[in-house]
Amino acid sequence: MTETAPLHSQLLPAEALDSAARAELFALYRRHFDAADAGRFAADLAEKQQVLTIRDAGGRLHGFSTLAQYTRIFDGLPLRVLFSGDTVMDEASWGQQALAFAWIRLAGQIQAQSDDPLYWLLISKGHRTYRYLPAFSLDYDPSPQRPTAPERRRLMDFLARDRFGEAYDAARGVVSYPESHGHLRADLAEVPAIHAHLPEVAFFLERNPGYRRGEELVCLCPITADTLRPLARRAFLAARREARAAAADLRVAQS
Repeated sequence: MTETAPLHSQLLPAEALDSAARAELFALYRRHFDAADAGRFAADLAEKQQVLTIRDAGGRLHGFSTLAQYTRIFDGLPLRVLFSGDTVMDEASWGQQALAFAWIRLAGQIQAQSDDPLYWLLISKGHRTYRYLPAFSLDYDPSPQRPTAPERRRLMDFLARDRFGEAYDAARGVVSYPESHGHLRADLAEVPAIHAHLPEVAFFLERNPGYRRGEELVCLCPITADTLRPLARRAFLAARREARAAAADLRVAQS
């Protein structure tokens, strides 16, 4: 299998995964993360509604992301959250964009369902994950481009405490457990020289120096077409149009 072999995505209900599929996910996770625990992985998966998987034509698993969608009330108004949980892309397939574009299409489909604001809540275990934010969006926090606005900080704190409770350290903006819940394998935690000069990488390392021992940087990104970068915006809008057209067709069929 070469790095350029085509990959495809599939969105599955988490509850529909059988024991073999769950073991396959954990095996990929364990190859990339130290302190991986099967029981903790299973418990985390039980809190998610969906799993986005990436496979090649032969069915081999190359990556996945566990996802939760939910609504919260903040300052008296509803907002929707798309939370990315355990996310892994096989190191042999780094550089492929199947997971990234499947995720942004999913965001477009979700955004089509309601006019309530939609936010992406992400916890970054390493600089590669954090770099998805500037790759997708012009508006995300924390950012090396500008300080986090007070209102955005209040929202981040609210959502992080809601999700992680006492494990969230608001002063540092990280999720920190007494013992690691999974951290990058030592060699994968190293920052390649080609990435070290990037401002977003330097920023991540400054804001989350404990990432090697499992601390995770809490990040928040509003999902709107206006703030997405052009390539992501096109995929997002196409998926949103398709979702709205499908919903309209269903209403006609049911009338």
